[in-house]
Amino acid sequence: MPRKIAFLGGGGVRTPLVVFGINESAKHLDAEELVLYDVDTERVEMIARLGREVVRRDEGSLRVTVARTAEEAIDGATFVLNSVRVGGIATRAQDECASIRCGYPGQETTGPGGIAMGQRTIPIAIEQARLVERIAPKAWIINFTNPAGLITQAVMHHSNARVAGICDTPTEMLHRIQSALGATSSEVQCEYVGLNHLGWVRKIMLHGEDVTQRVLEDDAILSQLYSAPLFDHDLIRALRLIPTEYLFFYYSRRRALENQRKQGTTRGEQIAQMNEELAHRLMQKFADDDEAGALKTYIDYLNLRSGSYMKLEGEGKSAFDQKVVAEDPFRSATGYHRIALDVMNALCSNESRRVIVNVRNGATIPEIAAGDVVEASCSIHSDTIEPLPVGPLPEAVRGLVLAVKAYERAAIEAALSGSVNDLRKAMLLYPAIGEWEPSAELLQMMRWK
Repeated sequence: MPRKIAFLGGGGVRTPLVVFGINESAKHLDAEELVLYDVDTERVEMIARLGREVVRRDEGSLRVTVARTAEEAIDGATFVLNSVRVGGIATRAQDECASIRCGYPGQETTGPGGIAMGQRTIPIAIEQARLVERIAPKAWIINFTNPAGLITQAVMHHSNARVAGICDTPTEMLHRIQSALGATSSEVQCEYVGLNHLGWVRKIMLHGEDVTQRVLEDDAILSQLYSAPLFDHDLIRALRLIPTEYLFFYYSRRRALENQRKQGTTRGEQIAQMNEELAHRLMQKFADDDEAGALKTYIDYLNLRSGSYMKLEGEGKSAFDQKVVAEDPFRSATGYHRIALDVMNALCSNESRRVIVNVRNGATIPEIAAGDVVEASCSIHSDTIEPLPVGPLPEAVRGLVLAVKAYERAAIEAALSGSVNDLRKAMLLYPAIGEWEPSAELLQMMRWK
């Protein structure tokens, strides 16, 4: 029976990438229709129109439609993709600016900005998951919504919906390691451990040989692992672990903050400006019935956005000062549309595929409770997701991981209780803040509810 796939938050600017991926895999997924739902009805219609042009360009058969309600989108769906941003990009920008004024780096998922984003989003994500549980109980929720690990845990603990959280950060790191070694994905195996936006590669195998030490000692290789020079190489060697990019906001908070203050802006503000300009240009193109021109405008936007990633925080450079490399972002080897399709394709196949996703821990990391969510390599096949054991956490990061997981549990409790004191306790537990007094000022300045 042909599958219907729902996308909650389908008016987001990266939705056409997902349309491309599902259309490309439509035969394997037996996907007939992708239904978009978003509270911003004008924007979702524009994004749907762009998605249809993606399908037309690639001579696909996927139907891209728009639902009036979340219930309508979910009804009959086999997969429910979830990528909501409660309050929109302007709220992200406001939270990041508030963080900076209070002396913390401004970032949407990590630090004070991540706390505010999580508090706004947790109740909505649980509500949507309960809709899926009621209307399409056999469907898998593929959770894009950030902070992905936190939201996935909230959904798992407060609904019976089937859910996997996804993030492209780990797969992007693995891809960079492969490229730096001049190898293919089949020739390299990496051991990954951690939580969402708090993960490390601890072993690298090339053709069956452990080359971790070689990588750690090679400055040329280490320099290729990040989109900007985030980590001092001696820091990486001291850890004997390769941190993913979001660890920058833990290990180099002062530098991130100084770079943001130097530019007088945040990534959220820059994205808000890019999105506004994109919407204006798309409306002009669509008014002229220039669908191909609209798609070209969108591709230019994606290249500017991806090319400027982490440049502000890591180098103090404006997104608009970057040299834009003209690429086809739809056919990129990585990206969150790729990880989503990897998961969905694997769930629909009898052949096991190994993918890093956010799942219930079970016995994966012994120091973490079985019911908590971790980010781990999983064997995915035949409608099942099985995390692969990784053993104890490395000593260098054990304290940080356990502290962040304690914060996540407290943050979920605070979002559901609505208690200011519960939320301040969560901020106290969170290593990215870890103080009591600043939490009161932060809560006054951020839009956390």
